[in-house]
Amino acid sequence: MMKRTALAAAVVAIAVPALAQNPRGEAKATVAGKAVAIDYGRPSLKGRDMLGQAQIGQAWRMGADAATTLKTDADLAFGAASVPKGEYVLTATKLAADKWQLNVLSKTDRLKVAEVPLTPGKLAQSAELFTIDVKGEKDKGELVLSWGTTSLTATFTAK
Repeated sequence: MMKRTALAAAVVAIAVPALAQNPRGEAKATVAGKAVAIDYGRPSLKGRDMLGQAQIGQAWRMGADAATTLKTDADLAFGAASVPKGEYVLTATKLAADKWQLNVLSKTDRLKVAEVPLTPGKLAQSAELFTIDVKGEKDKGELVLSWGTTSLTATFTAK
């Protein structure tokens, strides 16, 4: 019994600091009366310009540790890009110095379901931790990624 307690204490002592380094975040909204939620890791900048360092054409997993996931009870439309209700993995790709797209991938086989243009913006204050926010009003919503002084935004409608 004493060995198990010591082992459990050792596991907690190792795991808790690791989890604290990259906390998980969750962004939730109700859009068209239905839940839209994103679960993601929240890495810190630590003096780096991570979005500036992103390689053009290479997918970024949008966070730390486990994949960033979208769970939606509504069918979403990001302009011409449609995302049926369900569960997905999200990544982002830098297409040019100031041009990004959101990639919506099927959760099981990671095939691309939709490519969503992201509108870049500048933040008044730098965001040390990577942050995703989802806002909803009636049947319209907005997804905002913030890190450093950059924001990347996509608007959508829900049914």
